[in-house]
Amino acid sequence: MITYLYAVGRDLERVPDVGSGGIAGGALRLVDEAGLQAVVSDVDREAFEDLEAHREDLAWLAEVARAHHGVVEAVGREHAVAPLALATVYLDDDRVRAVLRESRAEFAAVLDRVDGRDEWGVKAYVRPAAARSAAAGRPSSGAAYLRARREALREGDAAIAAAEREADAVDAAVAALAVEARRHPPQDRSLTGRSEQMVLNGAYLVERSATDELRRLVEELARDGSVDLELTGPWVPYSFAGRAS
Repeated sequence: MITYLYAVGRDLERVPDVGSGGIAGGALRLVDEAGLQAVVSDVDREAFEDLEAHREDLAWLAEVARAHHGVVEAVGREHAVAPLALATVYLDDDRVRAVLRESRAEFAAVLDRVDGRDEWGVKAYVRPAAARSAAAGRPSSGAAYLRARREALREGDAAIAAAEREADAVDAAVAALAVEARRHPPQDRSLTGRSEQMVLNGAYLVERSATDELRRLVEELARDGSVDLELTGPWVPYSFAGRAS
């Protein structure tokens, strides 16, 4: 067995209450060192040392991801937390203690940054163009069809460009309220489950005291704008927990 590391916190006195345990139901425990606590469990060494063998096993990966995020979310409900990337493993608890000592300053900086703050997501989508009038009828010829098709493509490109400009304005407005902001690449339709194109995939670190203000701001931007906005959260601040490996 080897040690799987989920998250690092400060002043943790007990393991989080996760009914199903950690990865593969493993019992959670704390590893304490240098004023920090790592939330860990034992996992099968062979499975995690040969991750390439599981790369195509989507069911296994999904199960690991659910367990990992469940533990991190449970810790984050009560404490500032520095979440680790999926499948962060070490040979044993002693190696985890060494990491806590060696990276104490980095972990402390992350915990200071996220303390009292949550991550929120704002996504913007291009609104579907209004259906063409049925009175237009079918094109009278192949040439007419091609002209109509080219016009539709031009209109679509113009709508996307306008939506991208508005997304920039939305991002700037929300970032001004946030402590920090990250702009992730827009997600593909296969991931969003929506037919509309995403033009903003922003993450924002927001003081908990500003939550209501954030909600009002996004509602106002959605009401007055021409893109569809989606506010998600609050989340454990994965986007703002980066540290050197």
